[in-house]
Amino acid sequence: MTTAGHSHAHSHAHEGETARLYLTVLCWIGLTIATVDAFLHPLPPGLTWTALLLAFLTGGLPAARSALEELWQDRKLDIDLLMVVAALAAAAVGAFLEGAVLLALFSLSQTLEHRAMGKARRAVEALMQLRPETALRQGPGGVEEVAVEVLVPGDRVILRPGARVPVDGRVVAGSGHMDESTVTGESLPVRKELGNPVHEATVNLDGILTVEVLRPLATSTVAQMIRLVTEAQAMRSPSERFSDWFGQRYTIFVLLGSALSFLGFRLWGLPGGEALYRAATVLVAASPCAVVISVPAAILSALSAAARGGVLFKGGAALEGLAEVRTFAFDKTGTLTTGEAAVTGLHALDGGEEEFLALIAGLEAHSEHPIAAAILREAARRGVTPARISDMRSFPSEGITGWDAGGPLWAGNARMLARVGAAMPPDFAAMETGAETLVLLGRGAHVLGAVTVADEPRTTSAPALAALKASGAEILMMTGDRRPVAERIGMGLGLAPDEIHAALLPADKVKLVNEAATRGRVAFIGDGVNDAAALARADVGVAMGVAGSEVALQAADVALMAEDLRKLAAAQALARRTARIIRQNLTLALGAMVVLVAGGLFFELPLPLAVIGHEGGTLLVVLNGLRLLADPIRTRSPA
Repeated sequence: MTTAGHSHAHSHAHEGETARLYLTVLCWIGLTIATVDAFLHPLPPGLTWTALLLAFLTGGLPAARSALEELWQDRKLDIDLLMVVAALAAAAVGAFLEGAVLLALFSLSQTLEHRAMGKARRAVEALMQLRPETALRQGPGGVEEVAVEVLVPGDRVILRPGARVPVDGRVVAGSGHMDESTVTGESLPVRKELGNPVHEATVNLDGILTVEVLRPLATSTVAQMIRLVTEAQAMRSPSERFSDWFGQRYTIFVLLGSALSFLGFRLWGLPGGEALYRAATVLVAASPCAVVISVPAAILSALSAAARGGVLFKGGAALEGLAEVRTFAFDKTGTLTTGEAAVTGLHALDGGEEEFLALIAGLEAHSEHPIAAAILREAARRGVTPARISDMRSFPSEGITGWDAGGPLWAGNARMLARVGAAMPPDFAAMETGAETLVLLGRGAHVLGAVTVADEPRTTSAPALAALKASGAEILMMTGDRRPVAERIGMGLGLAPDEIHAALLPADKVKLVNEAATRGRVAFIGDGVNDAAALARADVGVAMGVAGSEVALQAADVALMAEDLRKLAAAQALARRTARIIRQNLTLALGAMVVLVAGGLFFELPLPLAVIGHEGGTLLVVLNGLRLLADPIRTRSPA
């Protein structure tokens, strides 16, 4: 949905809430006047009847209209219909005040419920208000202030201290600290230097930055977040589908049950008026409003709280799925580790180091692997220009091949060495068994040299894994690297040898996920682009550090906007808390319903008490669900 579309929808929803509030106030004014006449001081009959009519019209007509629209358009019996029928039944037996009480409490409950649920939805849409309307664009004639909507990729904008970033981009000049809490949930400032990405709606705290625009406003990070969260709120979880299914069928059951109870009371010997009054009481007591609203109240609140903390769920199903995960399978490189691997050694067998580095950098320039990025950074540090390579071909978990002026080239690990029929040089045999990653370069069966690369674990990985283990989850680390490399990282993070799986091909990772799935639900955590097969096979796919990455946002069931794995543990804790609150809500709603129905059938439960119990239970489950809006996901970076 476009920015204008969101604004229009938000305005329309706000107008609807305001109109509902005015009608509720008028309904209560009518009820108050009728109550004064009944219990405090007699009023002119005309005034009392006018007040009762006001209460019935302002409280009953909106509910009747909603119920009839639902019945006509979707062929569904809405719960509002039950309230209208009960109020009319009360009026039919002369209990006008009780009918007015029912409609006034129902109207108040609906108003508070819609405002509460609107709060959950607006929690994320508030991000739209953080966008600046103008930006300082750098042009040939100097700096000019322009509307953010006109910025296109390639434009350069100037960010002064205190300014909000207008669109996604990258720093091309200057350095400073950014407050990214609105997008990633990261509570501490993040330093930005040359080449670092910046995200729309974040705040430049200090320094003057020149930022190159990477994507237009319509496809920005915030636009994607709003769209994904809006879609997520529209996607029903299994619990929501059950409550909707239950509500539809149970509404019919309640109408039939009330009619049968009226006949039963008549057969029992009660007068027609009293039997109708008791049947109306049963109708109110048995209405499933609290059951139907109990699940979405919790789900919407949790989705909003998670998004504000930098975690996006693709709907309630992903939220409920994460709560049930028993095994977390992690890709190593770029997930548990920083992905900022560094070259620790160059070993050229033919020619000089610079010529060798130019060749391997030329090949790796076509790869997205973090090790390739490390080699390119080393080439840039040494001022070496990567060689021109063509006809590139990638072999997952093995390496990459291509052609230059001298013929075919390849770079990769021992599996690539076997693919081309080359032998491991004696000088490299010891390095292959070490704790660093060895990348070989060669032509045909001739090895030209090797690069050793080392990666470091993220500072947030160890506490995140410890938190997941403390919750009772099983941990698996998966990597295509050799065992010594994997153990150096895994054991440093507190993992046992049997939790570390090394030298894996993509198919091996899928096999491990399949095996783990026999023990319970599995989540796979990767970058959302690589390891697509394992992400697809897992019950819950989690992509990390995807702020600004449209591909990764689309690939996963759960997206962590920041590169902070502690948010995964916090998100699972939120998911489990949501599941507990849903169980609490359903237990409370069903329990209250049983008590009220029993009171209506076997005891002379007054209609006003049934109304108070019914509407009170509905409000209680909504408020219980809204407790999840308290943000439990935001984290502080380790010192």
